Amino acid sequence: MIRHLVLLRFTEAANDAKRAELAADFASLASQIAFIRGLEWGVNVSPEGLDKGFTHGFVVSFASATDRDAYLPHPAHQAFVERLKPWLADVLVLDYEVGA
Repeated sequence: MIRHLVLLRFTEAANDAKRAELAADFASLASQIAFIRGLEWGVNVSPEGLDKGFTHGFVVSFASATDRDAYLPHPAHQAFVERLKPWLADVLVLDYEVGA
């Protein structure tokens, strides 16, 4: 199992409504791409103050690295990335094998 962790930091121009719209768009990929085994997301609620401005986190699960690799160039994923880019100040992506 591969977990694909994505943290987003939005531009100041991205108001709450735009952020909610983009988060919903990201979450909708789970119903559009068969390779996705699970998708969870949420808004940062950590009291530690270590978020470095990242406000939204997504965890996308794949059965294998092969499935993850097929997801990355998938047209639905690429279309979402293009909609996201104008509103994105920064992104952090980390993939890991569960239990490795």
